[in-house]
Amino acid sequence: MNTLRWIKESFRIGSPDKATAIRAIRHLKKIEKTQLFSDDISTMRAAEGRWFESLMYEMLLDFSRKSTNLRYIVRKGAVAPFPSIPVKFGQNGLYFSNRGDINIRGNGQDIAEVDMLFVGGDGKIGFAEVVTSGTELKELYAEVNYKKKLLGYLYGQITVPFVLFSSVDISRSSVVKKLMRETESVLIVTKPCETLKTLLTCSSTKGVPRKPLSHGKLIDVKDIQPRRPFDYKKIHDYRSDRVLSEIIAKRPIEQFQEQDELPPVAKKLLLGALLDSGSQEIWQGKKLLIKGVSYDYERISKEFSKIIIALDIPEFEPVIYLRSRSKKEYLKVVVRKSGGFRVESKRTPQMTGFFLWLESLKPTIGAIPARNYADIFLTRA
Repeated sequence: MNTLRWIKESFRIGSPDKATAIRAIRHLKKIEKTQLFSDDISTMRAAEGRWFESLMYEMLLDFSRKSTNLRYIVRKGAVAPFPSIPVKFGQNGLYFSNRGDINIRGNGQDIAEVDMLFVGGDGKIGFAEVVTSGTELKELYAEVNYKKKLLGYLYGQITVPFVLFSSVDISRSSVVKKLMRETESVLIVTKPCETLKTLLTCSSTKGVPRKPLSHGKLIDVKDIQPRRPFDYKKIHDYRSDRVLSEIIAKRPIEQFQEQDELPPVAKKLLLGALLDSGSQEIWQGKKLLIKGVSYDYERISKEFSKIIIALDIPEFEPVIYLRSRSKKEYLKVVVRKSGGFRVESKRTPQMTGFFLWLESLKPTIGAIPARNYADIFLTRA
């Protein structure tokens, strides 16, 4: 039996017991343990989702003890090494976050996170994602597809086994159907979280220590580093320079979609920071609304010290980062589908690798590439 069929069959015939449900509690933060039975629905659902993910992990660990269909499972959560390796500029490979999540870093930034990582009986690297709501599926296909391509490249695999765990029946979703049609993908639908949580009581969430687990199949991320080492920044800069030259030549956006020989690891291109002449071209005839306040070029120049233009690929969606003069943060600005700009989120020092990269960029982009960028990508703004 291959790995994915064995995993699906194991979860079909196996159910979590009270001991496993309680053991999964150890992967939660102290505050999450208190939120698991909170009257506040939003915080309770978030803690419940984290616990469900941990429960699937603990069950997989239990099943793996009895079979050779799963060779190794990567540590995570409470059984991951602590403290984790601090984020540094230039890191490439697999690392643990502070809470034990499994991250893939490129030049120090987290370019992907997987809920579980394992090695099948055939030696193939596979991964799992966990969902607890049918409303979280919009971006799922793109995320899973990117992670499959990324892991496939890093480990030299044509296919990457994938497991999707869900506590709600999402089998009729068009996104999920599309995912399951792909090679080596399985969906495992369990009982609802509300039903599984009856194995717990409020008091059973207390006194569960976060401690390492003795398990013959657990391995560290350092034991499963990519077989194909990569320099994320080198790959990024090569593609960024190529796209920037296409922007300067004002090629149509359709031609940007052409395939190239570069590995599929960079999903965001930081084209560079704008010179003053470039900033004028970007904001010419345009305004940005922030909390109801209108910002034109003069006001943006006064309140922000640096403007960085970027593209999210493969769709080549424009992104602008604004460095605040008064706070240590960047505003991430995107184009509304209905027209105009909106501030989507913030980038702060907590996102260490990416923030350091943004900080390192010096103004290099002048009027012509900035004007062409605006003409090609900001026509709706």
